[in-house]
Amino acid sequence: MFILRYGSQGPRVEQLQLALSRTHTYQGNIDGIFGWRTRDAVFHFQRMHGLLPDGVVGEQTWAAILPYLRGYQLHTIRPGDTVSRIAGEYDTIAQSILQANPGLDVYNLTIGEMLAVPLHFPIVPTNIAFTSDVLDMVIDGLLVRYPFLQDEIIGQSVLGTDIYAISIGDGETEVFYNASHHANEWITTPVLMQFLEEYAQAVQEKGRIRGYAAEELFHATTLYVVPMVNPDGVDLVTGVWGEDEKPYRRAAAIAAHYPQIPFPRGWKANLAGVDLNLNYPAEWEQAREIKFALGYTTPAPMYYVGAAPLSQPETRALNAFTLRHDFALTISYHTQGEVIYWKFLDYNPVGSYEIAQQFAAVSGYAAEQTPYASGFAGYKDWFIQTYNRPGYTIEAGYGVSPLPLRQFPTIYRDNIGILVLGIALAAKR
Repeated sequence: MFILRYGSQGPRVEQLQLALSRTHTYQGNIDGIFGWRTRDAVFHFQRMHGLLPDGVVGEQTWAAILPYLRGYQLHTIRPGDTVSRIAGEYDTIAQSILQANPGLDVYNLTIGEMLAVPLHFPIVPTNIAFTSDVLDMVIDGLLVRYPFLQDEIIGQSVLGTDIYAISIGDGETEVFYNASHHANEWITTPVLMQFLEEYAQAVQEKGRIRGYAAEELFHATTLYVVPMVNPDGVDLVTGVWGEDEKPYRRAAAIAAHYPQIPFPRGWKANLAGVDLNLNYPAEWEQAREIKFALGYTTPAPMYYVGAAPLSQPETRALNAFTLRHDFALTISYHTQGEVIYWKFLDYNPVGSYEIAQQFAAVSGYAAEQTPYASGFAGYKDWFIQTYNRPGYTIEAGYGVSPLPLRQFPTIYRDNIGILVLGIALAAKR
C-alpha cells in the first residue's frame, strides 16, 4: 500500500488532488505535488470523515478518497431512509440513484440493503495523467452509473495488467474504437472515455448527441471500446513507477541502447520494447525491413517490430478480440498530426474514402494515405487486409507526444463528431 505525504509527487498525488477538489476541500492546482495546500486539504477531509487528522494519506484515508475518483458511494439503507433523503445526504439527485439501482422499490426500501449512490460530478477526468489505475476506477464508476454498459477483460499485458473492453448498445452492427497502442499517446484514452460517458448519459436521458438520437444509435449498433491497449507503457510514461522500481529499470535498460530517444517521454512500446502498432500480420516483414534499416533491430522504446507478428500479449488480445466479432468499422486513435489515415496498400473497402472525407469535414483533420514508411503491420492495416472493411487511424492533436493535457479540450472538440459519425454511418451500412 502506497502512502502519500507532504513532499510526495506523481500521478497518485494528482488523483488525490482531483478527489479533494471534488469534495471542495482543495482549490489549488492539480500538479501532482503534495505541498502545503494539499496537506491542509487532507487535514480538512480527514476531519470531515472522522479520520485521524495527520495530513498523511494512508490506507484508511485513501479508502475514503476512492469514491470521489470512482464517482459513487455505497450506502446501507437505514430506518427512515427514502431515496430523496439519501440523495440529499450525498448531495446528488434521486433520479441518479434510481438509474444506478434498477428494480429498486422506492416504496419498500429494505433496511440493510446496499445501494450505489452516484455522486454529482462527471466521472471521467481530463486534467490528470490517465494511468491504468485511473482507467480501472473510471470503468468501475461508469458501470455503476450506467448499468447498461458492459465490460470484459480481453487479455493481459506483459506485466499482467488487465486489458479492458467496454461495450454500449444492443444493435446488430458492431463498431470498434481503440486507443493507446503507443504509450506516450495516452491522451487518446480519456478522449474515448469521455465520449463513452457522454454517449451513455445521452442514452440514459433519452437525449441527443451531436444531433443524433442516442437511443436510436444504441439500438442500431453495439460499440466496443478498448481504451488502453498498452497499459504498462502508459504507466511508464505517466510516472507510476519510481526509478528504483523493477518495471522502470527494465524499460530504462532497453532505452539505454537508444540514447537518442528521450526517456521515458519518448517511449511508445510495451514493456518488452515492442512497438505494438508494428506487430500485426499485415506485411509485417516489410515493416521489419523498414525499421531494421533505421537501426531498430532489438527491443526499443519505439519502432521495434518484435520477433514475429502477434508476438506480444497485447496484440494477441486485440487480434483474438477482433476475430470474435464482426466489426463494420474500426477507428484506432493515435497522436499526433491532425490526420485521418484510411487506406492500406491497394485495398479499397466500399465507402472507406467517402467516410474518411466525412470524418475530415466534421473534425477539420486531413484525410490522407499513410506514408510508406509507416504503412505496414498496424492494427488498421491488419483489419482492412483481413475484412476489407473501413478501418481508420486518427492522429489527434499536434506537437510532440506526449501531448500536454491543455490540448485535450481542442482534441475532444475536434473528434467528438468523428466518434458519433462512426457509429451513425456504420448503422446505415
